[in-house]
Formats: sequence, structure tokens, C-alpha cells
Amino acid sequence: CPNKLGPSVARPKSPTLTDGELKLMRVLWDRREATVHDIIGVLTARPKPAYNTVQTMLRILECKGYVHHTKVGRAFLFSPTIDRIAAQRSALRSLVNRFFEGSPRLLLLNLIESRNVSEDSLRQIEERLREDG
Repeated sequence: CPNKLGPSVARPKSPTLTDGELKLMRVLWDRREATVHDIIGVLTARPKPAYNTVQTMLRILECKGYVHHTKVGRAFLFSPTIDRIAAQRSALRSLVNRFFEGSPRLLLLNLIESRNVSEDSLRQIEERLREDG
């Protein structure tokens, strides 16, 4: 994906977010916009990631359509183009399609069978299902 920040990033593009990309997106969702330096300053990982690493990840996110940038002075200001809820729904659709044959029912049954859902959560799910139809 060629862009104004530099040459194309030579790696297969995944529509979903990697763990590292998700960390950057969380910063952008919380701050609404940030420079590479801003993002590095907020990240808690030790050692801090290199400037070039964060910039490359932001280029990848821009190619995937998750962020865009504007030039402010000598710096690039990055902003999310997709909100957190839309990204969660996209990731969930991808998970359901990849591992559960496109069936949300299979995902839910798997969660219940693995005992990863509390009784309170099950009650909330039942109430929601009744409301929706």
C-alpha cells in the first residue's frame, strides 16, 4: 500500500488487527489523534518500541483502513477512521467465520460448554435474545 509516508509495506495484509496494532489503536481511540511520539509516550511496554517500528505499524494500519494521517508542521498526526465498536464487531465476525463456520450459534454454544460464561452473563444473553425476537 503506497502512501505519502514512504514505500509500500511488503507483507500480506490482514483485515484484522495484530496485538501490536491493537495497542496503537487503543491509544488512538482514547486520544482521538496522536503523533508517533505521543503514542510511544503512552505505551507501557518496556523497552519502549522504536520510533520507526511504531511508524511502520501506523503505515500498515493506514493501508488496512484503520487510521489516516494529516501533516502538522514536520509531524504526522494520526487519527482512527474506525471506532472501537466497529473494530470489535469486525474482529468478532472474522472469529466466527474462521473458527465457527460463520455461525454465531456455534460460538455461543462453545462459550457455554467451556464454562467461560458466568450465570449472570447467561441471564443477560437470554434477556437480550427474548428482546430481539
